[in-house]
Amino acid sequence: MDGFDNLSASEKAEATQLQRMIAVEQQKAQFQAQVHSFTDVCWDKCVDTPGSKLDYRTETCLVSCVERFIDTTLSITNRFTQMVQKGTQ
Repeated sequence: MDGFDNLSASEKAEATQLQRMIAVEQQKAQFQAQVHSFTDVCWDKCVDTPGSKLDYRTETCLVSCVERFIDTTLSITNRFTQMVQKGTQ
């Protein structure tokens, strides 16, 4: 049972649309949490003392740190996707 058995077709469509909207919002929240995590880790790693401007070394460190996180996340995501696809075949 999907929990929608007692609903009309239009109510089912609305419920399905609501579920999709919730899923999108959850993905946005996960993305924001990941950005927050990048910020925390990379800030702690790269910024010695905050100033009015980022020096070249700090800026380069921050960019490299975030790029490593993104590359790692994409690699892990791709690996899980491959594992799921192999499991469904």
